Amino acid sequence: MKSYRFVLLASGLFSIACLFARCTSPVQKAEAENQKTKEDDTSLETFKLSKGQLSSSIKIPGELIAYQQVDLYAKVNSFVKKLHADVGSVVSAGQILATMEAPELNSQLAGAESRLKSQEAVYLASKATYQRLLETSKTPGTVSQNDLDLALAKQNSDLAQLKAAQAAFREVGDTRNYLEIRAPFSGIITARNVSTGAYVGPSGKGSEAPIFTLQEQNKLRLVVSVPELYSAYLNKQKEVTFSVKALPNELFKAKVARLAGALDARLRSQRIEMDVNNSGKQLLPGMITEVEIPLTGNENNFVVPTEAVLNSTLGTYVIKVEHDSTKWVPVSVGRQADGKSEVFGPLDESVQLVKLATEEIRDNEPINGKLN
Repeated sequence: MKSYRFVLLASGLFSIACLFARCTSPVQKAEAENQKTKEDDTSLETFKLSKGQLSSSIKIPGELIAYQQVDLYAKVNSFVKKLHADVGSVVSAGQILATMEAPELNSQLAGAESRLKSQEAVYLASKATYQRLLETSKTPGTVSQNDLDLALAKQNSDLAQLKAAQAAFREVGDTRNYLEIRAPFSGIITARNVSTGAYVGPSGKGSEAPIFTLQEQNKLRLVVSVPELYSAYLNKQKEVTFSVKALPNELFKAKVARLAGALDARLRSQRIEMDVNNSGKQLLPGMITEVEIPLTGNENNFVVPTEAVLNSTLGTYVIKVEHDSTKWVPVSVGRQADGKSEVFGPLDESVQLVKLATEEIRDNEPINGKLN
């Protein structure tokens, strides 16, 4: 009987030992370690807020256009007598491009010249009459003052008529000069729309199409519309790089020369222009480009890691640590680059912010020694 009780007691002690052994099994050890890891994960890693300069770039399409371009029309109704240039012709400023003829202008010029000579003769006669009367009037009682005044008025009237005739003669002469079409600047003829013998004139009265289209291509304009979001980061003399599909292995550089200073009402973007040296004639007006514009921010902006910005359903926040508790601070986000973001809001330099912001960190939540 005693032996039986001893066996039962030994069995019970063995069961208790096994139970304790089971509690310290590898599974239980792993669970304990996981629990400890979770407790460690609740610690908050913070950083000190500071100001910095965020540099990035954007790629947007642009277009190359001629630095100068003009459509050349005939000033007067006429016929094309001779064309001195054609498509692809390189011309210099003042060079004759086309000669027109209008026979009626020669008749108008001859008539104006005749009227001018006639009026010159009338003026010389009235002038001589006044001079004779003036000399005679020096002898008292020979010429009345009224006759002298009338002669002077006649002389002045004829002089005015002479000036009018001279102006009319110059007008017809200047009009005839328009029968020669000259290049207003040096460039290349990119379009010709008429042939010899064609009737031409001002737009709507002769040919609707211009006689020539002239472009300056030694220098081009690179035109880009920059979205409103990035317009504050633009300034003159900022260097950009661009490429074109026709020359995919080459990169070209240009500097910002002109800013529109206003947003396009339809696109909500600002037009900027860069001057491109094209002396080698590699680039052509009308080419579409891919432009990379560097954006350098203000060095007085606050820059934080992107993961420190909390985007919740309530808004955008950063989490500040203050008086042993967390506080959600509403901010707006600017540009983002290289894992960093610009933030704007009621923030002061050197405050402590949570590096990894999540909604699990509640607003006004005590820290209780969680800082890391």
